[in-house]
Amino acid sequence: MKHMNSEVKEERTSNKKRIDLFLVPIVLIAAFLNLFKIWTDEYANAYYTAAVKSMLQSFHNFFYASFDPGGYVTIDKPPVVFWIQTISAKIFGFHGWSVILPQALAGIGSVLLLYVLVKRTFGVWAGRFAALAMALTPIVPAVSRTNNIDSMLVFTLLVATWMVFRAVRTAKFGWVLAAFAMIGVAFNMKMLQAYMVLPAFYVFYVVATKITWKKKIAFLTTATALMLAVSVSWAVVVDSTSADKRPYMGSSQTNSVLELAFGYNGINRLTGNTSVTGSSHKQPAQTQQQTASSETKQTSNSSSDSSQSSNQRKSSSSQKMQAPGGGNQNGMFNTGNPGPFRLFQKGLSDQISWLLPFVIFSIVGLFAGVKFKGPYTTKQKESLFWLAWLLPVAVFFSIAGFFHQYYLIMLAPPIAAFAGAGAVALWSMYKQRNGWKSWLLPGGILTTAALQVYIMSPYVSSIGVAPIAGVGALGVILALVLAVRKERKNSLTNYLGAAVLVVLLAMPAYWAMTPIIYGGNSMLPAAGPDSSSGMGGPPSTATNSKQSGFNGMQPPGSSSGNSSSNNQMQLPSGSSNGGQLQMPGGSSNNGQMQPPSGSSNSGQMQMPNSTLSKASSSKRKSGGMNAEVNKKLLNYLTKNNTGEKYLFATTDSTSAAPYIIETGKPVMAMGGFSGSDPILTVSKLKAMIKKGEVKYFYLSGMGKGGQSDVITWIKENSKEIPSSKWQSTSLSSQQGPSGNGTLYEITLK
Repeated sequence: MKHMNSEVKEERTSNKKRIDLFLVPIVLIAAFLNLFKIWTDEYANAYYTAAVKSMLQSFHNFFYASFDPGGYVTIDKPPVVFWIQTISAKIFGFHGWSVILPQALAGIGSVLLLYVLVKRTFGVWAGRFAALAMALTPIVPAVSRTNNIDSMLVFTLLVATWMVFRAVRTAKFGWVLAAFAMIGVAFNMKMLQAYMVLPAFYVFYVVATKITWKKKIAFLTTATALMLAVSVSWAVVVDSTSADKRPYMGSSQTNSVLELAFGYNGINRLTGNTSVTGSSHKQPAQTQQQTASSETKQTSNSSSDSSQSSNQRKSSSSQKMQAPGGGNQNGMFNTGNPGPFRLFQKGLSDQISWLLPFVIFSIVGLFAGVKFKGPYTTKQKESLFWLAWLLPVAVFFSIAGFFHQYYLIMLAPPIAAFAGAGAVALWSMYKQRNGWKSWLLPGGILTTAALQVYIMSPYVSSIGVAPIAGVGALGVILALVLAVRKERKNSLTNYLGAAVLVVLLAMPAYWAMTPIIYGGNSMLPAAGPDSSSGMGGPPSTATNSKQSGFNGMQPPGSSSGNSSSNNQMQLPSGSSNGGQLQMPGGSSNNGQMQPPSGSSNSGQMQMPNSTLSKASSSKRKSGGMNAEVNKKLLNYLTKNNTGEKYLFATTDSTSAAPYIIETGKPVMAMGGFSGSDPILTVSKLKAMIKKGEVKYFYLSGMGKGGQSDVITWIKENSKEIPSSKWQSTSLSSQQGPSGNGTLYEITLK
């Protein structure tokens, strides 16, 4: 106890010391990467920005995180982060940057927290290296520059980490409760994803705390109970509220928060039971079978993969958009194929894996000589914590059926911590000529440089040969110099240390800047030369990497210089539908997706609401597939509104979001996020129309899953509004209410 008290006094004394001047430029780098030009993103992720607009209008919408001002349906996540975003918008005004700001600050805060966490045990230089590695991990700023949840989630989990470290140092039960309660708060940000770090907390507390087993079990049981209580607190309130007095729980199939947590935001992520439209909903059985069949026939043969990529680049005149689950054998949303080396595959490796080989060598060095039964040093205990965070999360991403690239930010803290702690440990072993351990530093540098060359090689057309060759050459030279001089007294220590930093962090630093250089994507953030596509991965057939789409390709129907007639979505080769994607509710036409009735594109399926987002624009309507507002339609609906609650109803949130953002008026997304939520029935819709709540309906070809009966009834009982009255010719190539589709009017007595 005396020892623990002295540690606390030492910590208080150290806190009074002056600011670490080496930390200042690291924080400035993080601030630049996270904040610069966020003011150019007008909509951010329009789905979540629309929710903030709605939450600003009433406490009812605020509490439930309603997507629309009318309180019809919620967004697909718990409300805590959106509460923070709404408060930010209330303080600074409603802007794209004001809803992004909390995540950007959380990204900077994570860098500072990691410095504090690593510095205390592993030394100040380890803390500096860890903070710098965190700041330069490409996916960290890419996510933090958006209003997606993950940056705030990681910051919250790092706060919980600081609390559990303090609980061990002080032996105070209150800090244990606080740490697990904070994980409960994180659950109310992104549900089960917050629990991925629990193995680290349990293992660390059991191993590091010097109390009896009886107390350990009692403390952890109580803390876990508190965590679960905090986790389900909001869910219990919502699920116990009558369904007619609250919005429908978006993206659930049973209007339940708990079902959302353990289904859509839980087990479905592992099994990959998701929508082919990329909306993260359940697939129709037929499409699931087609996708599953095609995926089982894929291989990871690198030579054929390279050949396919080459062929795609040669066929830019006939661009074809790969459907999720396919695309260069690179998995759903460019997340690779499940397997032990998935994190080293293209599409994922350039987001998070730049330092993984060095981390592996660092783990070997930090745990060298450790005996299973202990005793363990403080460094070994905390190394065990970071390892217990790293391994389960890495395993999940190696086997999961569905996730987005930006979820990989969950791996950034342990990788950065090991990079910082390992750099100091391996350097010390090298200088002390500590037997085989002295070879870990040159070995780690060589293998890390080799991986970075591998990561960059598919981007040679974008970044050139020089940086790739430079990193490879520097890695080999530095490893050789370290090997040759290993037995000598080293007078070049500082220069070699600087060279190590250059080799390890130069290209991650460039990759971290790509959302600023090339433009980011707020819906599907990813780093890389095609970062604006929202599908980080090797360049494909895109003629302009600053334009949005999938894998850098233009979305069908977008106003690019390429003909849209060849922009078909394809399933992977081997699918039972000729490689073409058949959408829910659509009929087959040689496997091509069908447009809605009344569409001017015969036989070609348009992605909903696609607009090109250019990094060079002074204001971006968000990087991603979000519609622009059709002013002519808006004027028509406003002029002809006779007191209806909803401006109009549409199939999904993508069509509705821009109108909510621009007007603050209720727009009904009948099927929720992707249009597949079973919210409406024909009888319920009839009642709403009779009450005068809605009379205009915009229908496109997407989002029919789960509401085909409703859409059929609308078409059979409505009057079609001539497009000349509401369609803007300047937006005719766009989607949603901005472009192709049909507007209907229904009035019932």
